[in-house]
Amino acid sequence: MTDLLIVLAMLGAWALGDLMTAALLPVIMIFGHILEERSVMGTRQAIAGLSKLAHSRARRLRQDGSLENIGSQQLRPGDVVEVRPGDQIPADGQILSGNASLDVASITGESVPAEVCPGMSVFGGTLNLNGLLRVEITHTGEHSTLGKVLALMQDAEQAKPPITRMLERYAGHYLILVLLIAATTWFLTYDSQAMLAVLVAACPCALVLSAPATSMAGIAVAARHGILIRNAAFLEELADVDAVIIDKTGTLTQGRLRLVDVIPATARPRESLLRLASALGAASNHPVSRAMVGALPADDEEMTLRDVEEIQGLGVVATTAAGRALLGRKELFDRYRIAVAPLPDHDGPTVGLAEGGVFLGWLLLDDTIRPEAPEAIGMLQNLGIGRFLLLTGDRLAVAQRVAQRTGIGELAAEMLPAEKLQQVQRAVSEGWRPMVVGDGINDALALKAGAVGIAMGSNGCRYRAGVRRRGADRQRLTPSAAGGKAQPPMPRHPAGQRLYRPWLGRF
Repeated sequence: MTDLLIVLAMLGAWALGDLMTAALLPVIMIFGHILEERSVMGTRQAIAGLSKLAHSRARRLRQDGSLENIGSQQLRPGDVVEVRPGDQIPADGQILSGNASLDVASITGESVPAEVCPGMSVFGGTLNLNGLLRVEITHTGEHSTLGKVLALMQDAEQAKPPITRMLERYAGHYLILVLLIAATTWFLTYDSQAMLAVLVAACPCALVLSAPATSMAGIAVAARHGILIRNAAFLEELADVDAVIIDKTGTLTQGRLRLVDVIPATARPRESLLRLASALGAASNHPVSRAMVGALPADDEEMTLRDVEEIQGLGVVATTAAGRALLGRKELFDRYRIAVAPLPDHDGPTVGLAEGGVFLGWLLLDDTIRPEAPEAIGMLQNLGIGRFLLLTGDRLAVAQRVAQRTGIGELAAEMLPAEKLQQVQRAVSEGWRPMVVGDGINDALALKAGAVGIAMGSNGCRYRAGVRRRGADRQRLTPSAAGGKAQPPMPRHPAGQRLYRPWLGRF
């Protein structure tokens, strides 16, 4: 309807002899459409990135026992594939043999790698960190977890924001009103020039240009504060936000494990324990063990290890000058018949350390909360946000601790992507206008379903940045929760300008 009014105004200007106006009107319209098209390119790139992720390579087991390298789209339920360390699980399935640690943060949001064994189900798109697996495929294509995420994102991409639907609903009425006024003018005055002047004056060129122009201005201001806006439509929605739904891993927390405490079982100095743990951790590829590497300064003296062996799912064993050294889970020490101290009460991963047959202590790891997160939540509360919901795929105990430390009253834990989407949709159906903040493919659907989606800074995962961040309306260029603390009021100004400037232009 807007395009029809512009065409009528262009013809009217041409009939009145105002050729400059007739030439400028289509230029303004095209320029506005170009700016609008740029605002949706991020969503289309997100869907394309997710499609690439869902089409990986797989090693399918033939009947004669040999392997064939095929595309994951050729897999069928019942096929058996081999997944090696560093490979991506090609589709949803069930483990037939092997043990491994899987990086599932992109799907479930849990920061600690999942230890899997025969009989357990695995999601397509998760990364095998170590261990050799044989997996029987159970769901492929649109029936797999990634396939459902892709389908839901495509549906979300086609959905229009409420303000767009409102404008489309009343555009037809506006066109009829303009034509009636033009006809009335002609019947009352019999002046064709007056009638054409009404059509030219009613041209919504100010609305066509002011919306994308003010959006681009808001985008520029946000960029100076380290925020990349993928979809300018969020500027229309942010002024009405009254709830925040926020993810835990990589958003409220750092997204990586760190050593938070050492509970010694002997009188051995803490520095000596950390030096041994750091040396053993450097010999492993497991994220829990690798977290030990940063426990000591880089210039600290390194310890020499011999006969290093990584036992899948348990830990690392090596030989030092004092004898056999172990770093790992309690089951590792049970295997070597080493008595351990009682396990401490800790929500995060707990790693034991022993040397020469003597248990040395427990090392407590955690995905630490960003120091600025409580301040950011408090500032949002001061801005009038009435509801905060912590939404995570992590365990309930971990979610409760993070919610308590950050001042969030509601939480939902152990959520899969579709369940996160349902939580956001439920909040919308209850009348809330939620701003969704997340990090991970498991957040992509929720980011699209909220009134506004904000994705935090990258944590180094290529496809997570390629899919999740493009699925959001706003993206933090720096991994700071409070870095955007002055930003919520910022888009309210452009959103308001686009509503009143076209009417001021009439005078």
